Amino acid sequence: MSLAPSATRAEARRPRAPRDEPRVARAWSALHSVLDPEVPALSVCDLGIVRDVVAHADGIEIVLTPTYSGCPATEVIEQSVIDAVNAAGVGPARVTLRRAPAWTTDWISDEGRRKLREYGIAPPAGGASGAREVPIRIVRRAAPLRVECPRCGSVDTERLSAFGSTACKALYRCLACREPFEHFKPI
Repeated sequence: MSLAPSATRAEARRPRAPRDEPRVARAWSALHSVLDPEVPALSVCDLGIVRDVVAHADGIEIVLTPTYSGCPATEVIEQSVIDAVNAAGVGPARVTLRRAPAWTTDWISDEGRRKLREYGIAPPAGGASGAREVPIRIVRRAAPLRVECPRCGSVDTERLSAFGSTACKALYRCLACREPFEHFKPI
């Protein structure tokens, strides 16, 4: 048996049901409907916290990386993911939390960034690189971030508070259109 370069011996020994690929695709489809409880404009897939979906003989394993270790929504997300995959009829589902490498806002998809803007939250700087392993970034905090208003596009904005409705967001105001908005902080 010839293995792809990334395949491991354990994967080669694991019996693969012919239905694995459709089951995994149906699980991914179900996961795209699971909304983040703190930012319900984004799915857990848009947010980039779903690392992998693996079919096993006894069910589906969903690998998640929480946005940060103290995120209060992690348990709700875990249960929502399990419920969605089970409801799609491809379970039983189980969740594995993988904390390394740590989640970064670079993992938010381009579609997720668009949805954040439409929801009225300024997305973090940067973009979805598609890479899951991102080097540590050293960010100088001396100069204030230039945050674009999600409503009018102006960068003439000011930070009102380091924290918004959740610890991962800051509260800003646009000086051009005078509207307040939240900014998803880059991590």
